[in-house]
Amino acid sequence: MSLPAVLYSARSVLELKVKGDGGGDPRHQVCMQREREEEDQISELCSTEHVIRVQDSAGFMHVRIKSSGAGWKGGKLQLDKKQFLFGFMYEGNPCFCWTMTGKQGRQWRSTYKSLVLGILLTSCMILLYCLSAPQVHFSLPELPVPYSCAHRPSQLHSKLTTNSSQQTAGQTCTPKVDIMFMKTHKTASSTFLNILFRFGEKHQLKFAFPDSRNDFFYPSIFQRSHVKDYRPGMCFNIICNHMRFNAPEVAKLLPVDTSYITILRNPAELFESSFHYFGRLVPFTWKIPGDDKLTEFLRDPHYYFDPEGFNSFYLKNLLFFDFGQDNTLELDDPRVEEGIKFIIDRFQLVMLVEYFEESLILLKNALCWEMDDLLFFKLNARKGSTVSKLTPELRARALEWNAIDWRLYQHFNQTFWKKVDAYGQRRMAEDVAELRRRNAEMAAICIEGGHAVEAGSIQETAMQPWQPIGEKSIMGYNLKKNVDKAHQKLCRKMLMPELQYLTEFGVNLWITKLWGHVRDIINW
Repeated sequence: MSLPAVLYSARSVLELKVKGDGGGDPRHQVCMQREREEEDQISELCSTEHVIRVQDSAGFMHVRIKSSGAGWKGGKLQLDKKQFLFGFMYEGNPCFCWTMTGKQGRQWRSTYKSLVLGILLTSCMILLYCLSAPQVHFSLPELPVPYSCAHRPSQLHSKLTTNSSQQTAGQTCTPKVDIMFMKTHKTASSTFLNILFRFGEKHQLKFAFPDSRNDFFYPSIFQRSHVKDYRPGMCFNIICNHMRFNAPEVAKLLPVDTSYITILRNPAELFESSFHYFGRLVPFTWKIPGDDKLTEFLRDPHYYFDPEGFNSFYLKNLLFFDFGQDNTLELDDPRVEEGIKFIIDRFQLVMLVEYFEESLILLKNALCWEMDDLLFFKLNARKGSTVSKLTPELRARALEWNAIDWRLYQHFNQTFWKKVDAYGQRRMAEDVAELRRRNAEMAAICIEGGHAVEAGSIQETAMQPWQPIGEKSIMGYNLKKNVDKAHQKLCRKMLMPELQYLTEFGVNLWITKLWGHVRDIINW
């Protein structure tokens, strides 16, 4: 019996299997399977009565083949790209096939096993993370929320106002301390959270924190029972961790005159950031082919997107979803306008990531804060090499795919600039310049080198930011070692990542930390 005179392409052959007949008999059957991708069919070409001898020599495989009535013919496995190319001549005909046997095959099998183990472990942790949310909500007694527990003259002092869109020059105002900050995803909200944490500590305010993790059991709709040590009638000033907004439950937790604040981002950039950060946690993205999954997804999002898929909300109208709305609605559905109107009526100030400093100045004016309260360093920033540069076509596709978020953003972009006009364009420019100058001064005082560094260059574990699964793309800071005593505490607080700050507040983050250990193992 002779071997078929076939030339196998490297792309078409699936695997080479060698089957023994037991008992140590050196006679084997060589069965080569190949897969025709265009036809999605597998055919088998088998030869019998052949002897194969394999020797490992310096990382290569030497093969000899004998057929009935024929002499020995030699072949050699050579390393080509990521697999071994096996080639030999028989009766003047070249025969080639790709094989995963030998040293390289063992490496790939080990990698495959590790990948499967990682996926299983990740799935178990995600399941634990989600099942930890309370599934039964008991009826809580309705007790009146007390007036702000911070409105005491010994703690808060009035200040004289300059010309303002809300107060007449020379009038006094008292800083507002009752704040609901709706922390949306991938919108610089961690940076603003740091501002709120420091403001709360300064005025000894009471935070409503989550328990066991760093969010209020997101993506579950918020319930008062999610708050750490909550009891009806308790007094809170600030709530600011990630949640899926539920206005009636929040209203039962905070004083009536609470200021509702949130922040939005251009949906195209937000989608790119969310796809990078959360993509590996959305199973339907695993089947997207190629290295540039974002581009491939936007080419035909309806083909890949599964509205019922696990964590799918991260990749469509995430802002609208965070506000407790249905992110899968069609743009012309009347519930979209109803949802946007609901957000308009509830939130007094909607900041924009693209104009973060201008947003802080508007907040200062609305809440009667000081410039010192606004100082910040940019936290959770990604290194530039991991940011996908959206082409005009991809940007348009991202906005079309996130059409509800785009409409939401367009509305609040208009109202934002109306507020800026009311504040005064020239006055705004001066205040922004002052804030930037103060931030630059603090960077020179606090930050080693004056700028953020990659995760591997951060010296203190306490300054390591949370990283997305599969890579270390989030940058952080090194605190200067010779900071003067007057600034040591402020510098450390301004540079402290969110999870470490929550721990200092006494929040138990056991679920988040457990998931973090799993993530570190996978990243390693």
